[in-house]
Amino acid sequence: MKKILFAINTLGRAGAEVALLELIRSIDEKEYEIYLYVVMGQGEVIREIPDYVKVLNSSFDAISVLSAQGKKQMKKNVRKLMFRNGSIFKNFIYVLDNGLRMIFKGKIAKDKLLWKVLSDGGEFFDEEFDLAVAYLEGGSTYYVRDHVKAKKKVAFVHVDYSMAGYNRRLDKNVYLDYDKIFTVSSEVADSFTKVYEELQSRTEVFNNIINKQYILDKSKENYGFTDDFDGVRLLTVGRLTAQKALQVSVEACNLLKKRGANIRWYVLGEGDQRKKLEKLIRKKKLEKDFILCGAVENPYTYMLNCDIIVHESRYEGKSIAIQEAQILGKPIIVSDCNGNREQVIHDIDGIMCGFDSLELCKSIERLIVDNELRDRIGEKAREKNTQTDETCKMLELIE
Repeated sequence: MKKILFAINTLGRAGAEVALLELIRSIDEKEYEIYLYVVMGQGEVIREIPDYVKVLNSSFDAISVLSAQGKKQMKKNVRKLMFRNGSIFKNFIYVLDNGLRMIFKGKIAKDKLLWKVLSDGGEFFDEEFDLAVAYLEGGSTYYVRDHVKAKKKVAFVHVDYSMAGYNRRLDKNVYLDYDKIFTVSSEVADSFTKVYEELQSRTEVFNNIINKQYILDKSKENYGFTDDFDGVRLLTVGRLTAQKALQVSVEACNLLKKRGANIRWYVLGEGDQRKKLEKLIRKKKLEKDFILCGAVENPYTYMLNCDIIVHESRYEGKSIAIQEAQILGKPIIVSDCNGNREQVIHDIDGIMCGFDSLELCKSIERLIVDNELRDRIGEKAREKNTQTDETCKMLELIE
């Protein structure tokens, strides 16, 4: 049988990790030997990886990368990888050069600065694979290029390349050494090939694989919400990160309450912006109105039983949260940014909204007062063909 290796940075519960899980499940284990290597060796989604997948990590921490305990463990893992194989010393000039450039620009992205170091501190294997897949930008992309023996190599790009803070100098032109680059949307492809113009012929869109029936089944397991609130429930599903900019949502919630709206806003997810958000929530006296629920194992019951889903972000690749909301037939409001424009048609199967708290407030009010619009948008979202099977695009490289 032919051998396929997937590499990814972590296995926390986020869009790319969920998409990888479905991609792995779509491959026939009777025809291919499937291997997995996780650069950071951490993440709760490891529990859902099929038994037939051979995890190459010699040790693994099956805890969330975003929980308090998980963050402590992540710091330990970072220190271990930095010094294993003498990685930090080998990459000293690289870190110094790019670190100074980030300081000069006024924004230090520690994760992007260290991914090369962490990938070089990984575990290395003599085995040769027929196909090696770097499923996320940064660490796994460096790892597969530099440390994996494979007849063919594929890299996935999930984000707007430049908006996310990547550049050719930082990644040392890593993508030039890949046989194929798959992007999750056409807009991501356009953003990527503006930077790597010479790779247009090797770049192709690979839509996220979504298990529609699984989402529908999980959504009916229980009600999700445990409070007795009888107003309009708003829901956001996503990490508490700068990319998602939930401060805008908190401000919009504040405006809605001042205008008399009977709403409660729930957020499912964890991230490094939690303390900042909690401080803003307290400042606006919204402790009972804007609820940070943390990460949950099954978000679909909440999605099914809320009234409106809000997905505001600075940039996107292709949001799985949007696709899941569409499968469940939920009215959704999204920010007008790359990635989202490809998934939602304004006033047809969703509401496209500017990245502004007042505009977001008004968009939510539209759906609150107009039940007919809310139902129509939800039904049109349900009709979308969100279930795709793209696996053959990848497998044909080795067939």
